[in-house]
Amino acid sequence: MIYWEIFLAFFIPGILGYGGGPASIPLVENEVVDRYGWMNVTEFSEVLALGNALPGPIATKMAGYIGYQQGGVLGSLVGIFATVAPSLILMIVLLGFLYKYKDSPKVKRMTTFIRPTIAVLLGVMAFSFFFTSIQDTGIWQSLFLVVASFFLLEKLKVHPALVIVAAMGYGAVFI
Repeated sequence: MIYWEIFLAFFIPGILGYGGGPASIPLVENEVVDRYGWMNVTEFSEVLALGNALPGPIATKMAGYIGYQQGGVLGSLVGIFATVAPSLILMIVLLGFLYKYKDSPKVKRMTTFIRPTIAVLLGVMAFSFFFTSIQDTGIWQSLFLVVASFFLLEKLKVHPALVIVAAMGYGAVFI
């Protein structure tokens, strides 16, 4: 039964997460934290941070890790397959159809309506992580990391991977 739950936990977000891995992260969080209770928000945010620090698609890394945690090697394989299966099915079945109508005004309008929804989901997740961080590490540590990350990313144009590694190092030493 656990393998079926792992499959559903990653297949459903894969279907509904229009926009790739980052768009499906809030949906995966809902499944893993709220629906199945495999992790709490803090553990999920740590897995997300670790997944962001490693190269490759975030959704498959998280599916592999969480699947392994819940069901061993087979659980990891099930989670990874469930993550890529919706895209695989969509590409096989609908590629010709989508290619035919890619310039349709209705398809473009649908995409225009979906993007703000994804932005709101990512924003809600970010605020949830921020408030959890405040509770766990304190407001000053959290604000320092937010301000320092913003400054490094936006002002100095440091690569996001380096900012993530620096934040992990800061956390390891000071938190």
